[in-house]
Amino acid sequence: MLNKCAPIVFAFSLAASVAAAPAAPQDLTLKADDGVVLYGQFYRAEHPKAIILLFHQAGSNYAEYAEIAPKLVQQGYSALAIDQRAGSDMFGRDNQTVKHVGHNGKYLEAEKDLEAALAYAKQQHLPIAVWGSSYSSSLVFLLAAQHPDDIKALLSFSPGEYLGAKDMVQSAAARDKLPIYVTSAKDKEEIDSATKIVSASPSTMKVQFIPQIAGVHGSSTLLMARNPKGAAENWQAVLAFLNKVFP
Repeated sequence: MLNKCAPIVFAFSLAASVAAAPAAPQDLTLKADDGVVLYGQFYRAEHPKAIILLFHQAGSNYAEYAEIAPKLVQQGYSALAIDQRAGSDMFGRDNQTVKHVGHNGKYLEAEKDLEAALAYAKQQHLPIAVWGSSYSSSLVFLLAAQHPDDIKALLSFSPGEYLGAKDMVQSAAARDKLPIYVTSAKDKEEIDSATKIVSASPSTMKVQFIPQIAGVHGSSTLLMARNPKGAAENWQAVLAFLNKVFP
């Protein structure tokens, strides 16, 4: 049943609960099945409950998660963030995968990059969650539909039908039975797009979090610098979902 979260009463301090000393991520490279070299960073938790695959938005790169991933590590989750072939220089660094390819790829082409990250995660022998931002928040629905036995949870920040074919994401969601968390900016068009997609899923555990205070597009909704009024409520909702799936 679709759960549209009610306003949250805070029982904790964001700084005390999710702020962490800077992690020391491991630089790595992966190779997609078409030979494209992918650049990423792996954040290792000491006793991980799961590994979370972090995929960025258009115009972006793995630095989108430079503040988010260490907070997930503090909560007991290892994380892998990659540069997909559709991206650019947001968050103060170049997308090295795009530089390697020589041009900015199409959104749907980046599905191969998500597949490569999933293959790496399977080698860690941990439960796997996938997390997407904007266009990649749509791709994770396709990835989960194709790997129902490998992915245990899906988090989608501002999904929409961005991939070129009508209702492609909704059709994939209709095959996704795993726990799903979906959120968006506090914007009617984004909320409606997210509702259409998540409502198609037959999952018995799905949360559509609609910000009561403030929300911005994609995973940036968790960044104080980009969402100073609403980051705390968004973090609380995300962690409540993750901790329910991975107690």
